[in-house]
Formats: sequence, C-alpha cells, structure tokens
Amino acid sequence: MTQQVPSTEPELAGVRNFRDVGGLPTVDGRRVRSGRLFRSGHLAHATAEDAAFLSSLGLHTIFDFRNASDQKLEGPDVELPGVRNVNLPLTDPADGGEFWKMVRDGELDQLRAHLGDGRAADRMIGSYRSIITERTAEHSQVLHALAEDSVPALMHCAAGKDRAGLSIAVTLLAVGVERDAIVTDYLESNARHRRYKVQRNGTSDAARSPEVMELLSPLFDARAEYLTAAFETIEETWGGVDSYLEQALRLTPELRDRLRDRLLD
Repeated sequence: MTQQVPSTEPELAGVRNFRDVGGLPTVDGRRVRSGRLFRSGHLAHATAEDAAFLSSLGLHTIFDFRNASDQKLEGPDVELPGVRNVNLPLTDPADGGEFWKMVRDGELDQLRAHLGDGRAADRMIGSYRSIITERTAEHSQVLHALAEDSVPALMHCAAGKDRAGLSIAVTLLAVGVERDAIVTDYLESNARHRRYKVQRNGTSDAARSPEVMELLSPLFDARAEYLTAAFETIEETWGGVDSYLEQALRLTPELRDRLRDRLLD
C-alpha cells in the first residue's frame, strides 16, 4: 500500500487527529502540496498554544462538518482571526441524541442488542453510503470553494474520522490521488494519539469492560471497509469517479484543473 511522505507532526494539546495531507501521490505522478489541505477533530477545546499554531498555517477557510448536537456537546470552534469558518453539517454515523445517550450510558444488554452481531459496523457502512448519495450539495460546495479561493483549508468534524474523512477522500479523488494512498491516510485516524476518546458514564469496571469497548469499537474505528463502501457507492450510483464529480458535484473539467493547481505540486 502506498505510504504517505513522512512529516513533522505538531503536538496539539486540545485538538485531536490533526494532520497535513501533503505528500500524497497522484496517479499522474504529482503530489498534494504541503500546507494546503489539513484535517482534524473539532477545535472547540484548542488551547491558546494550539490556536497560535493553527493561526500560523495561514488558513483561508475551516470547514466544520459537525451538526448542532455536536456543537452543543463540544462547543463552538475557537475563533482564529481572519479565517472563514463554514459550517456544513453532514450526517453523523452515530447521529441522534438517543443513540449517543446509549453509547455513553447503555448497559451491556442494551449495547449488545443495538451494536452486536455486526450491527455497529453495518450502521457505519450505511452512513458512509448515505453521505455519498445524500450530501452531494455539501461536497460540491466544498470542492467549488477550494477551486475558487478557500485554500489553505482545514476540514474537521467531531473526531476528524468519518465526516471529515469522507470529505477529504472526495477531495483527494477529485485531484487524482491514488486510491491506496487515500485509504492509508484515512486509516491514520486509528493511531492512539489521534483517536476520539470514548465517553462512558459510570465508574464501575463494567462501564468500560472489554466486551463493552469491543461493542463500541466499530463506531470509533477507521476501517477500510467503511471507505471502500463509499467508493463502491460512487461506482454503483454514477458508474465511476469522473461521472460522480461531474454529474453529482458539478465539477467541470476546468474547475477540476483549477483544483489540482491549488492543491498539487
């Protein structure tokens, strides 16, 4: 599998899963330019030092894919002077207050009933597929903005794994990044220091028992099968990436060339 070019990664105290996707190779021998496209978890808990680092990136736009429930739970992003913040809510794979309440508070039997026997992974796969088919307007807006003027850009959701991961993947597909390299970058969200911290109420050992954590893990893992399902949905629905970009996301060849010029070396 294609590997990303090594880079020095900053240590951010209040922002998880941050990285520059620069260095990823395209099928025609180019690479994503460093300092142009970043991804992360939410910025609500960024420290003053984190904010100073983010400000130093020269960001034009931050795309926040969280919904109102996310923002109520975590808080708004820190404000970075001179940076435009665009909120484009995308479907959360674990959307719904009742579902998240179960994740935080549910007893073992309840978790088994809702998440066991592959149901959690099936939920994730279904959500990835629906984001591709139902959120074409949002992804079109992102790509058009990037092609016009919104670079350097940072994309994030809550954990920086699913909604941001898919949006980054769509952007990388649009500029011709190798499929294996897109998957490799996506799977980087599994690194211990990047993972979203599972919130469970209760202090007993049973609240975070090995079985409980195993039942919850599909919700918090980045799994190649999830991203593969998204790619398959593009093929099944539009017949290929080029048709998806042109028909669903209204990305003309001219805009696609402009996008490549903005993001690639």
